[in-house]
This record gives sequence, C-alpha cells and structure tokens, in this order.
Amino acid sequence: MAEQKAERHLARNSAIVLAVLVGLYALAGFLLLPWWLEKALPEQLEQRMGWQAQVESIRVNPFALSMEADGFAARDQADEPVTAFEKLRVDVSFLQLVRGIIGFEEIRLTEPDIRLDLLEDYSVNYARDWQNANPPASEPEPVQEPSEPSEPPRLFFRQIAIEGGQLLFRDFSQPEAAEFLIEPLDLALNDLATWQREESDSQYSVTAAIGDQHIDWQGDLSVTPLYSEGRLRIADVRHDTLAHFLAPYLPWQLRDGAVTVESRYQLAGGDQFELITSGGTLSIRDLALALNEGDDEPALTTRALTVNDIGFDLTAREASVGMVTIEAPFVAASRDAEGMVDWVTSLPAGEQAAEAAGEEPASSASAFRWSVEGVELTEGGVRWRDRVPETPAELALTDLTVTLGGLSQRMDEPVPYSLSAGLASGGSLRADGQVTPAPFNFEGALAGTDIALAAVEPYLQLGANLAVNEGRLGFDGNLDLDSQDDPMTGTFSGTAQIADLDLRLADQDGQLVSWQLLRLAPVEFNVNPARLEIGTVTLAQPAFNLVRDTGGAHNVERIVKTGADAGTEQAGAAQDDSAAEQFGEPGFIFRIGELLVEEGSVAYTDRTMEPVFNTTFDTLSGSVTGISNVPPQQGSVNLQGRLAGVAPVTFKGTLGTEDPSELQLNMDDLALPVLSPYFGRFLGYGVDSGKLKLDLDYEFTGTRLKASNQVVLDRMELGQAVASEEAVNAPVKLGLALLTDRQGVIEVDLPIEGDLSDPQFSVGQIVMRAFVNLLVKAAASPFSMLGSLADLAGFSSEELGQVSFVPGSVQLAGGEAEKLSALAGALNDRPDLLLNIRGAVAAEADGLALLKAEREARGEPVTGEAWEQAQQAYRNGELSLPPETLGKLATDRGVAVRRLLQDTHGVPSDQLFTLEPSRQAAVDDQGQVTVPFNLDVR
Repeated sequence: MAEQKAERHLARNSAIVLAVLVGLYALAGFLLLPWWLEKALPEQLEQRMGWQAQVESIRVNPFALSMEADGFAARDQADEPVTAFEKLRVDVSFLQLVRGIIGFEEIRLTEPDIRLDLLEDYSVNYARDWQNANPPASEPEPVQEPSEPSEPPRLFFRQIAIEGGQLLFRDFSQPEAAEFLIEPLDLALNDLATWQREESDSQYSVTAAIGDQHIDWQGDLSVTPLYSEGRLRIADVRHDTLAHFLAPYLPWQLRDGAVTVESRYQLAGGDQFELITSGGTLSIRDLALALNEGDDEPALTTRALTVNDIGFDLTAREASVGMVTIEAPFVAASRDAEGMVDWVTSLPAGEQAAEAAGEEPASSASAFRWSVEGVELTEGGVRWRDRVPETPAELALTDLTVTLGGLSQRMDEPVPYSLSAGLASGGSLRADGQVTPAPFNFEGALAGTDIALAAVEPYLQLGANLAVNEGRLGFDGNLDLDSQDDPMTGTFSGTAQIADLDLRLADQDGQLVSWQLLRLAPVEFNVNPARLEIGTVTLAQPAFNLVRDTGGAHNVERIVKTGADAGTEQAGAAQDDSAAEQFGEPGFIFRIGELLVEEGSVAYTDRTMEPVFNTTFDTLSGSVTGISNVPPQQGSVNLQGRLAGVAPVTFKGTLGTEDPSELQLNMDDLALPVLSPYFGRFLGYGVDSGKLKLDLDYEFTGTRLKASNQVVLDRMELGQAVASEEAVNAPVKLGLALLTDRQGVIEVDLPIEGDLSDPQFSVGQIVMRAFVNLLVKAAASPFSMLGSLADLAGFSSEELGQVSFVPGSVQLAGGEAEKLSALAGALNDRPDLLLNIRGAVAAEADGLALLKAEREARGEPVTGEAWEQAQQAYRNGELSLPPETLGKLATDRGVAVRRLLQDTHGVPSDQLFTLEPSRQAAVDDQGQVTVPFNLDVR
C-alpha cells in the first residue's frame, strides 16, 4: 500500500516536473526566445554589420520547431535600405535531427527586398559593411595546429522558397553607375542534401525579371557529389543592360536590340570538372550598334540573328553550332580624308603583347574542335563611304544574300559558298564556289551584270582627270586563287564587256571617249607571272573627240594627273621593272589576238588655228591582229574609214617586234578647203578649192620612223591672204605655180625620219613643214624646180634660167635653141607661170663685135697690130659706135627670144612679158653674152 502510494506520488511529481519543464520550454519558446531574438538581432547586426535593423515580430513554435519573422528592415551606415522582407518562415525537421541531420522542412522568404552593390574594387556592400564593423585585430592570432579534418555537418532542405522578392543591383564598378531592379525574384529548391543520397536529386527553379527581361532556370541539383542538370533561359535582355556589362570589352555603342539565350546543360565536379551544353539557341533581335556616341546613325543593324543547336563539351574540348541565320543585316563603313577607316579607329589602342610565361602546353594535349553547320544571310546591305577622293565616293550593296557551307577547325577543308547582291547605283553581282581558309584557296564562278561605272568615278579621278557620264560593266568567268606557295598564283578565265560608255574630262563639257560596246572574249588573266591574253576585242561604234587647245596641248594629255605623288609612284614602278629585268623575273605580258572595230569615228578640233580647224574621221571599221608586247609578234592592220565625210581612207600593214613594222595609209578625194586653216598658218593664204590624195608608206623599227609621203594636190586654188606670224616669207603662189603641172596637179614626195619617243617629233607638222620648205625652195630657185620636174634634156637649172647670144648679134649661141624649147615646154605645162624677158648687151663684148663688123664693112683690117690698136682705142673711148647701136641690139635680142617662144614653141603671149633692156649682161667662159630670165606668177 505504501509502495503504491509512493509510486503514485512519484508519478505525480514527475508529471508536475514534466509539466513544469514543458511549461518552461513553452514559455521560453513562445515568449522568451522571440523577445530575445527581437532584441539581439538588431544589436548583432549593428555590431557585426553596422546596420540599423528592426523587426516587427518574431514567432517561435517550440513544439513544431518553426520560427516566423515579420516586417524585417535594415539600413546601412549611409542610412540606405539594404535588406528587408515581409515574412520569413523556418521549419526544422525533428525526425531529421533525431537521425543526426540538420534538416529543414521549409525555409520560405516572402517579398524580400535586397540591395546589392558592386563597388569600384569589385567587392560587394555586404563584405564592405562586415569589414568596416570587424576590423582585423592589432595582434596576430596564435597559429593553431591543424586538426584532423572532420566531415561537414549533414544538412537537408526539404523546401527553400523565395516568393515575390526583388533585388536592387547597383553597379559602381563602371565609370557610369547603373542600377537594375530584379522583380519578381522567385526561387524554389526541393530536397537538397549535402551528402550523397541514393534517392533522386533535388529539383530547383529560379525565375527573375528586370522589367520585360526574364531569367528562367530549372533542373536537378546534387551538392555531394556536385552535379547539376537543367535548362537555363535568359530572354529579352535589352541593349542597355548588355551595354553596361559589356562596356569594358565592347568599344562600340549598343543602341537597340534584345538577346535571348537558351540551353540545356550538365555539369559535374570531381577529379575533373565537366560541363556539357546541348540544344542551345541564341537569338538577337533588332540589333543596332554605333561606333561612337556622336554618330547620327548606327554602323551595324540586323533584324534578327539566330544560332541554333549550340553544343559544348568541356571535357571533349568540342563545340558545335547548327545553322547561323542573319536577317536583314546592314553594315556601314567609311574612310576619312586621312585614309582611316572608322571601324579601325573606333577600336582601342592595342597593347603590346606580354611575353609568354611558364611551360609550353604538352604536345599530347588534344586540339579544340569546333564546327558550324552553315551560315545563311538574307536581305543584307553594305554601304561604303570614302572621303579620300576629292569627290567623296559612296558604294552600296543591296539585297545581299550569302550562304556558307560547313565550317570547322579543319581549315584545310573547302567550304562551299554562294553570294548575290545588287548595287544601289545599278547592276548586280554573283559568286558561287568554294574557299579553303588555310592554306588559302579560292575557286569561284563570278558574274556581274550592268554595273554602273559612274559609282567608281571618284576612284578613277585619283589618277585620271575623267568623269564617267555613263557606262555599264559586265563580266562572267571563273577565278582561281592559290596561296600554297609564295607568291600567290591565280587565274581568271571568262569574258568581260563595257557597254554605253561615255567618258569626259572632269573639268570640261563635251564627250571625250564613248562606245556602244567593248567586249573582250575570251579573257585569261594570270596573277603570277602577270599575263593577260584576250582572244578578240570587239569595239562597236567607238567615238573619240580630240581637241587641241589654244596653248597647243591636246585634251588627251590632260587625262593622266601629274604631280609629286604621281612622279614618285612612276619612279617606284620604274625601279621595280628594272629590278625585275635585272633578276630575270617576267614582267607584265599581254597578247590580243584580234581587235575588231565597227563603225568608229574620230573628231579632231584644233583651236590653235584661226579659224578653228575641225574635221571628222568616221565609218572606221576593220581589224588589227597579233597585238603583243613580247616577241615574236606577227600582226596585221586592215582599217578603212572616211575623212571629212567624203574622203576614203585605208590603213594596212604588218606589225612586228623583231622585224620592222610596215604600214601604208591611202587617202583620196579630200577637199583641200578642210585644211585651209593649216595652209593659212604656214603659207599665209587660205585654200578656196582643190583635192588632196595621200599615199604614205611608214616603216617602224622600235621607235624609229622612216616614212615616204606621196602627196598629190589637184587643182589647188589659194584664197584670201591670212595674217600669220608663222607664214613663210616667200612668193608662195610662185612656188605653187612651179609645182603645178598642166592638169593643175602638184605631186611631190616628202620623206621624213625621226624618233617617235621624242616629244618634239610630230609627223603631221613635219610633213607640213617639208611641203612649205619645198614651196620656199621653188620660189627661191624657180628654174631649178622647173628643171627637176621637167627633166629638161640634161640642162642644169642655172642654164635654164638664161640664154646666150653671139656677141654683137641676135644670133643664139650653140644649143640655146634647145634650151628655149625646154623652157617653152615648162611654160606650156604651167599656164599660171609668167616669163619676164629682158633684152641685154655686154658693153665691151658686144661693142667690140659691132666695131669689128663695121671695120670689116669699110675694108679696114681686123687682125694684127692695127686691130689691137683699134680695140685699145675703143676701150679708151677714142673710138665709139653710134649711141643707139647697143640699145637697139639689146631690144632686138628681147624681141627675138619672145618671138621664138611665142611663134615657134606656142607659148601664149599672156605668159610672156618684155622688160626694159639692160646693158649689164654677163659674158660666159666661151665669150658668149648671157641674158637671164625672170619667172613670175599670175
């Protein structure tokens, strides 16, 4: 009985104790612990972090092992909010504790508000606040001996959740601070353990957003061993967000665009870290990138860029990409007046590469492998602006389409490609083939259609004073380039043409060169050694306009720009050519099988003439074959045309590099008034009428010219006198009359020789000068010209210009009658010539002859001493003749010559004129008295 009572008392006491303990436990848990936490938590945060914190309430359920905190907020030393949340719930698992595991059934954070600052030194505000509140001790702590490593505590989280949170991220590491508000921020993590379990891995999901920018991350996670598998998607990241984080690495300015990245992944830790991604995609929309902040427009835009099937394996050192698709890209590039390209100048200055340190990687390390299934670009555009030319250039490609086949680290494998594009200025381009990156090898079928040449006019004007008024380029062929050996070799084979070309001098109006079509077919160009071979060059309806200005320079001389730079380049090129010849290297070789000209024309204007001279050479057709700059050259020329609208011209001959080239030019029926300005300049008279015929034989040996110029002038009539300082000072009309035969024809041969490389050598001027000199010679020595042209019975020109008489009579000396006959024939052949006849006597010779005749008539001695005395007396004036005797003899001699020419030889009387007699006649070596003639022209 007593024992039972004692047992009941013990049970009751135990229950009371237990109740008291439970009560105390409940009191401590429900009341004391929350009170202490509400007080200690702000104190600890102030002590450890320097924060001012407050919490509205903390509730603890000691029996459920749970805690809830409401209304927490903390501010840092700058009195800025740093951390806050609406509610925190922590639920500890009793069963896990029994098993020696710190387990949490739930950790749930509701509406957290966190501020995270990235500071200038790339630390965060939480670490800064900790370091400021917990400065390092002045005395170093004693070094503790290392203890045996112990296993980390086992932690288990049934569920970790963050709901409706927001994170304010502020970045002060860049020159311009930025802040990003991530809202909402949601996290769900289930079944996370810090030890290896045979059950399934934990699952997690993270959702975050910055405005319309989203991050979705979900998958499985294992801490021990470290392993994770899942899917990550970052969607619609705006350009301003990217620009901030890429600022240290991207030298350009992002102005628009959104990026979405998505991929599955696997990562595992252990002896070797493993990372594998698969099924990844990259999408960029509405990208706009400017090179500089002040640029008015972006330099790169694209409507969409998509990369599919992105895969990466760190362990296998391999990356793969599916198709890369680029829609509507546009690239703008420009070059300033100093020759700097804007894309290059926008890059930061390159730093010198540091010398490599450490050992070289082992040769057994496997190379990184990569591959791209292909690239497809559509609706693209490229614009190039260049301010280096005096007139800025702008070239633009439109409707650009590019496709590339598979790419990989195997750079020696060919990559197929296809390209097509239009040009904003007119025309289109296309290329198809394959390219091998290393060693570089290019194979392509190239084609261009109706490419407007006006677009490249600014580049043409860098070296030529030309303006392209019109013209379209076309080509079609195959280009092969190979750089396996140095220098690179290559060949282009195909055809090319330029249609409707119209070139003018840049600073003058009026056409310079034009044609309907220039076609080269076939064309073969070899890069090294440089060689150009063209089968047939067809030139349809070419027109050339040559103008000689008032200063004497031709317009074609102004095509090539001259200056210091041009001179330097030419000198450099000459040195290169000399070096190539010295070392036996091949120079540039060209060959043209045949040049066909159809319906060509050449207009020539000479403004140095007064009046201005102009004419045309039209209906030019024919061929030139065998054109080359290397021997052996065997070519021919066969061209026909028409000068001044009526005169047919033929140009034939042979071309050679070793043998002399022989060319013949024949022209007939050219109206001489066309050349009147030239005759006026050099002769002092215009030309009213007449025709010209030319037969020219030219022989070229290198640059040496030897030519025969057969010139025939038919019925040439001079016109009005022309005032010219270059006109010859000679009786031109007399010279022409001497050269003109009875039919009114002048036929002369004007041979010339010279070196074409001499800038002072001009064939046309030399021929004209030779003709003028011939006229001067004829006028200065008229009888010599008659003698040479008439082949006058072996008489010299001096003999033809005079007649000899027997002293004291009108009897002609021996042979003088034949001379007058020849002179009469020349006069009859040249009706414009006039002969002036002056009777004359030699006072002594004729006087002594008349005195002798008179003494004989009187029977006085005419020999011996008596005659000697009579002669001396005549010379001394002691004897004389009647005063009219010598005058009558001189007159009779003039009349006798005129009658002989007129009555006997039929010379028209209007060609014969008798002049006043003279007493100054000469006596020749035979003692005959000579009387000279004088020629004139009507």
